[in-house]
Amino acid sequence: MEIDLSAFHFLRPLWLWGLVPAVLLPLVWRRRSDVRARWRKFIAPELLEHLLVGDTRTYRLQPVHTLAVLLALGAVAAAGPTWEQVRPPFSQDKAPMVVALALNRSMDAADVPPTRLERAKAKVLDIARSRKGARTGLVVYAGTSHLVVPPTEDPAMLELYVPALATGLVHKDGKRMDLALDVAERLLSHDAAAGTIVFIGDGFDAASREAFIARAKASKQQLLWLAAGTSKGGAVRNADGTVATDASGVPVTAGFDADGIRELASDAGIPLASLRADGDDVVWVQRRAQTYLAEMDEAHREPRWQENGFWLVIPVLLLVLVSFRRGWTVKWLPVVVLSLVFASTPDAVRAADTAPQHDGWRWIDAFATRDQQGRWYYERGDFATAAARFEDPMWKGRAQYAAKDYDDALATFSQLFTQQKNETAAFYMGNSLAHLGDYEGAVKAYEIALKLHPGWAEATANIALMKDLLKADEQTEEAHQQPSQGQDKEDTKKGKGAPQTVVSMAPTEDVWMRGLNTSPAMFLRQRFEQEAATPSVKPVARGASAPSGGAKGAAP
Repeated sequence: MEIDLSAFHFLRPLWLWGLVPAVLLPLVWRRRSDVRARWRKFIAPELLEHLLVGDTRTYRLQPVHTLAVLLALGAVAAAGPTWEQVRPPFSQDKAPMVVALALNRSMDAADVPPTRLERAKAKVLDIARSRKGARTGLVVYAGTSHLVVPPTEDPAMLELYVPALATGLVHKDGKRMDLALDVAERLLSHDAAAGTIVFIGDGFDAASREAFIARAKASKQQLLWLAAGTSKGGAVRNADGTVATDASGVPVTAGFDADGIRELASDAGIPLASLRADGDDVVWVQRRAQTYLAEMDEAHREPRWQENGFWLVIPVLLLVLVSFRRGWTVKWLPVVVLSLVFASTPDAVRAADTAPQHDGWRWIDAFATRDQQGRWYYERGDFATAAARFEDPMWKGRAQYAAKDYDDALATFSQLFTQQKNETAAFYMGNSLAHLGDYEGAVKAYEIALKLHPGWAEATANIALMKDLLKADEQTEEAHQQPSQGQDKEDTKKGKGAPQTVVSMAPTEDVWMRGLNTSPAMFLRQRFEQEAATPSVKPVARGASAPSGGAKGAAP
C-alpha cells in the first residue's frame, strides 16, 4: 500500500489532543512511583542512597506504557489519517451516452461490408452491451432527426428497434448532424452526470456546417465521431442486397469525403475514429466516455477521502493481548474499549467494501447500515439479497425490480407513491405492471409520472410501447375469435344450438413479442412522419432525462 505523503492529513485533527494524556500518563506514573522523590523531603540525600533496597533507577516496560500506547493509537485512529480520495458510494459511476446514427441513403454503401449502416447498427448494439449498468440512448438523423430510444440501462430495448432501422425510415434525406446534436443534448440536459454523444455517420451537411461547429463548441457534453466509410467509396445497395441504379440504369455509388470529415472534426473539436471490424472502436468510445465523466466529476465534486484509521486496529489488538501477561493486566478496560471503538470505525465506503457476501450478517451490522449493505450486494448483481437488506423503499423496489420480483416491486413502489407522490415510483410502477402483463395499468402509471414530470421522454416512449402492445393484443384476440365466431354461426345455421360465448385465452409473452417484432419499422416510420409533420411538437423538447433520483432506464 503506497502512501502519498503530499496528500497525507487528518480528517478530524481535534482528536489528536488525545495524544496529550497518552504522553502525560507515563510521566505522571513515573513521578508518582519515584521512591527517591517521596523520601527526599524526610531523609538526607547522603543517607537515602544507602537506605534504598534494589536498583530503583532501572525502568522497565510497565502496564501503564501499554495503556499510553493504546490511548495514542486510539487518538490517531479517531483523527482519521488519510492520503487517498475515493468516489462517493452512491455516485453515478457510468457515463450516460446517446448514439446519433445516420440514416441517409449513402449509408447503404457497401464499401464497409455488408453496408455502412449494417456495420453501424452492429456497433450501436456492441456499445450498449459493453456498457453494463450505464444508460445508452439512440437518435437517428438524415434530413430530420428523431428519438428512437431514450437513455436506458437495458440493451434489450435497443435490440428491439436497431435491427429495424433503415435509410427509408426518415422521409427526408440529408446529413443534418446539427439537428441530431439538438435532440441528443436535450436528452442529456437534465442528467447530473457528464454525458457523451457519439455520431456514427459518413458525412455532414455542408449548408449547416458552421451551425454545427458553433453548437458543438458550446455543448456541455463530450462529442465523439465514428466515421463509416472508406476513401474509395462503394456501390449503394437496396434492402434486398441488389445494387441501386438511377433512372438511366447506372449504378448509384456513394463517396466518402475523408478530408472534409477530418477538417470538420478538427474545427469542432470532436475526437474522430473509424468503424472497425474488431472491437477497438467500441473500447475507444467507452474509454473516452468514462475518462470524460471522471474529469467532470473531479472538477465539480468536493473531494472525499478514504478513512485509513482502521489499520490501527491490528496493533491495538496486539497490545491488548500483551496486557494479559501475568502482572501486566491493564485494569482500565473502558479506555481500551474506547480505543478499539475509535480505531475500528471506518467510513461508509470502507464498511460497504468490506462487507462479506453471505455470512457475518449480524456482525457487519455494527460496521455498515442496512442500505450500505444492500448497495454492496446491488452493485455485485445479487439483487435478491440486496432487496432483503435495503430499508430505503426506492432502492428496495429497484432491487426487487432488478431481481425480476415484479409483484413485490409493484407493492413497494405503490406504497412509496402513496406516501410521497414520487414520479420515479410511478414510473417503476408502470414498468412492473408492464412485466406483469397489465399494459393498461402501465399506461396509467406512466401518465401519472408524466403529469408529475412533464416531458419525461422515458415515460413517453414507454406509453407508446405499451399502446403498441395493446394493439398487438387486440389483433391477436381478433385472430383467435374470428374462426370461432364463424364456427358459431355455422353451428347456429345447422341448428346445433345458440351461439356459445368464446373466451379466448390470453396469448403468451412469446406471442406478444412475435407480434411486436414485426412492427418496429412501421411504428418508427409512422412516428417519424408525425414528428416531421408537426416539428413544433418533439418528444424531447421539454426535457428528456429522469428527474433527480429518477429511474435509470426507460425500458420496462
